[in-house]
Amino acid sequence: MRWKKTLQLVDVHCEGEIGKVITAGVIGIPGETMLDKMNHINQVDDSLRRLVTLEPRGCLQMSVNLLLPPTRPEAQAGFIVLQADKAHPMSGSNCICVVTALLELGMLPMQEPETSVVLDTPAGLVTARAQCADGRCLSVSLDMVPSFVEHLDLAIDTEAFGTIKADIAFGGVYYALVDVEQVGLSIAPQHARELAAAGVALKELINRQVSVQHPLFAALDEVAYVMFRNRLDDRTYQTCTTLPPGRVDRSPCGTGSSANLATLAARGLVEEGAQLVSRSTIGGEFQVQLLGHCEVGGRPAVLPRITGRAWIYGIQQLGVDPDDPLAAGFMLSDTWGPAFAQ
Repeated sequence: MRWKKTLQLVDVHCEGEIGKVITAGVIGIPGETMLDKMNHINQVDDSLRRLVTLEPRGCLQMSVNLLLPPTRPEAQAGFIVLQADKAHPMSGSNCICVVTALLELGMLPMQEPETSVVLDTPAGLVTARAQCADGRCLSVSLDMVPSFVEHLDLAIDTEAFGTIKADIAFGGVYYALVDVEQVGLSIAPQHARELAAAGVALKELINRQVSVQHPLFAALDEVAYVMFRNRLDDRTYQTCTTLPPGRVDRSPCGTGSSANLATLAARGLVEEGAQLVSRSTIGGEFQVQLLGHCEVGGRPAVLPRITGRAWIYGIQQLGVDPDDPLAAGFMLSDTWGPAFAQ
């Protein structure tokens, strides 16, 4: 082998959403905090992200989680979510994948029937509680970062759909939450491509019309995703998070479900202790619980708990040959869309 870089990854999915985990080969990323490290990837050197997420080694329908030593003494591990567009601060499904990999591979000791893991993320500390038996993580519950609302029923002018209403809320990243009937679609597998295209277009439009900034983390200053939602009954919501450059989350989306919970609490539709269900486009489910209330930067917030499942399905080793002309990765418009082709 003539590889100049070698990485080991564990293949994991959470309710169908791929969240691979880099377990070896990265010595460190500059920065004092996990947010600093994420900003370094996004603003200074994104070669690692491109290597693992773009073709020919990666694909659009996946995330890759970079495991790092924690920067805060309360945490046992840190991680950053690497996706097709950039590095992101937090993801519920990816967090469940990371905890499952850490425990089932023995990187952290597993205690049965429950193991607690505190993770350092760019969005803050996340406490995970894994239900464990016979060396397996049966489920993972996440005490998510505080979630809060910026706007309810904000009017957004669009050419395609006229004026629609969106809730803008933070659940680990900023979301625009849009009731799906406003775009003339339903949350179903046969509409995934149309939902993805609509969501990515709305994200760009909303970010031109709305300014957001987290009161504690100034770098979190844009709407990252559009989540379409559909209320099925008093406790069940269909959810479809759309991700650049144009795909839908296969899982019910933990951060998006947290943001949605914040909007429900702001409207008085959910009480402390209540448990809801978020159901994905392909039918996977997360349990969503309102643990309590708090404040973030003087504004009311909720404390969500998200519970879901993940499965390890493989281990891979990636390498870069020094003569490989495609070491930097590439995208083509047939899959990635014309705006991201390169």
